[in-house]
Amino acid sequence: MSEQENGIPNALALAWGLKERPGKGPKPGLSLERIVAAGVKVAAAEGLGAVSMSRVAAELGAATMSLYRYVSAKHELLDLMVDMAIGSPPEAGETVGWRVGLRGFADAYLALLRRQPWVVRVPINTRPITPNQIAWMNHGLSVMRDTNLRHDERLSTIMMVSGMARNWALLTADIDAAAEAQGGTTEQAMHEYGRLLHLLADPERFPAVGELLRSRVLETSQSRPDDDFEFGVERFLDGLEALMSRRK
Repeated sequence: MSEQENGIPNALALAWGLKERPGKGPKPGLSLERIVAAGVKVAAAEGLGAVSMSRVAAELGAATMSLYRYVSAKHELLDLMVDMAIGSPPEAGETVGWRVGLRGFADAYLALLRRQPWVVRVPINTRPITPNQIAWMNHGLSVMRDTNLRHDERLSTIMMVSGMARNWALLTADIDAAAEAQGGTTEQAMHEYGRLLHLLADPERFPAVGELLRSRVLETSQSRPDDDFEFGVERFLDGLEALMSRRK
C-alpha cells in the first residue's frame, strides 16, 4: 500500500519511523537504509537517470522484487534518497545574527547541492517534509527568531533562499556540462559567448546590450564563478533588512 490509514504517504512513514520495518527477507542483511544508500551511490556515480529499482537491486546483489517489501515505488525511494543525501544542516551559532545566519544557510545549501548534484534533478512532487528537510527548515527559521518578520514571511524567506541555491546549482551544473561536452572549460565557453554576442547583437536593435558590450565587462571581468549567486543573495537580504528597518 502506498498510504497508511492515517493518510501519511508510505515514504514519509518510513522516513519518520512511523511504519514497522519489514522483517528478515530472502536477502540476508537487506534493509531500508542499505537500499536508500545504494540508490544514493548509483545516483552519485552514474546520475539520476541510472536509478531504477532493478539497478539498485543489482547494486545490492538482491532480487528487484525484494526491494518492494521496503519501498512501494521508485518515487518513494527518490524521496528517501534526497533526505539521506542532504543530511543535517550545519550548527547555527547562538550569537550569529539573522543576516549572517541566512547567508550561511544559502552557502551551505549550495555546497551540499554541489556535492550531490543529482538532488536538483529529482522532481519536486510534494512539499519538503522528510526529517532532514525539516531540520534544514528549522535551521533557517531559527536564525530569524529575533527578527520582526512574520512567521509566513520567515517561511517565504527560507523558500526563496533555498530556491536561489537550487536554481544556481542547477544552472551552473548545466553550463559546466555543456562546456565539457564541447571539449572545453566553462571559462572558454563564456569567452566564446562574449565573442558571438559581439558578432550577432546589433547595438541599434539591442541598444542596452550594445552598452553592455561597449563596457567590455564580458572581456575584462575577473569575477569568481559564484559572484552572481552572492550578488543575488546579498540583494535579497538587503531587501529583508530594509523591510525590518521600516517596521522599527
